[in-house]
Amino acid sequence: MKRRQFFGVLGGAVTWPLAARAQQKERVYRIGYLSAPSRESVQRTLDAFLRKLRELGWVDGTNLTIEYRWADGDIARLPELAADLVRQNVDLIVAPNTAAAVAAKNATSNIPVVMVFPSEPVELKLVSSLRRPGGNVTGTTFTAAPGFYGKLLETLKQAVPAVSKVGILGSSADPASVYHTGDLQAAATTLGIQLQWFDVSGPDQLNQTFVALASKPIDALLISSSGPLMPHRNKLAEFAIKERLPMIAFIREFAEAGTLLTYGVNLSEFVGRSAIYVDKILKGAQPADLAVEQPTKYELVINLHTAKALGITISPAVLARADEVIE
Repeated sequence: MKRRQFFGVLGGAVTWPLAARAQQKERVYRIGYLSAPSRESVQRTLDAFLRKLRELGWVDGTNLTIEYRWADGDIARLPELAADLVRQNVDLIVAPNTAAAVAAKNATSNIPVVMVFPSEPVELKLVSSLRRPGGNVTGTTFTAAPGFYGKLLETLKQAVPAVSKVGILGSSADPASVYHTGDLQAAATTLGIQLQWFDVSGPDQLNQTFVALASKPIDALLISSSGPLMPHRNKLAEFAIKERLPMIAFIREFAEAGTLLTYGVNLSEFVGRSAIYVDKILKGAQPADLAVEQPTKYELVINLHTAKALGITISPAVLARADEVIE
């Protein structure tokens, strides 16, 4: 063999494995995204979540594939949607909303689940404790401490002192509803408020709920479950204004749609914390060892345009507490 040929063969023997390794594809992880509302109703929060994933190096279509499952406000669909993600053998399930987190937990004990903003995760047995989840579920929670839903009622009363009979729009299909009920009833007793409960478990019940609301002697509304109602927040706000009912919810998008007040976590700001859990788990961390993160701040948003339409004057003291005033 000629000297030039020898070194050519030798060079190929050395460089070929390097080239092959360079051409090996990075693993593409598959995660499931299980949501109670429709995609359109939570697009801003979803965008914030995906943006944080990109910052952490996870890009849908490159090293990550996301399988979306949307219940479109029908909580009853979540168990089957969760089971479908398990059948797809995804590497991880992201579960915004309490009902979605419970459905994912019930569907699998092996696939990691990152919950996003559920309330009462310990009481619902999603985790053993906030500090040591102990199973396949971890993530963030919406409530910093017990009594949050009672605080919603208190905030409504402070903004509209004349309120005495409040309609609660919730869902018996929401696993956390029993805990909301206890918080709200305790606060109502303290504030001297009578509560009337209205069950909206799916979008098909909304119109009949409006009929029932119009016939009841209530003077305000409180949204206690977002899953079935988030896609219909504009319709809810229009109804409340038409019936001259001040309404409070715990997600700021409701205030932007025309609800008088919202008090709760800024989801678009806080959702990035959940993306960090996804990053850690895909890199090898165990959900059982990752403490659940609680919010440290709630924000009050007041829609003065709606207040004017309702003929309500918000006191300067309450306005001074607002994190944002929509005019």
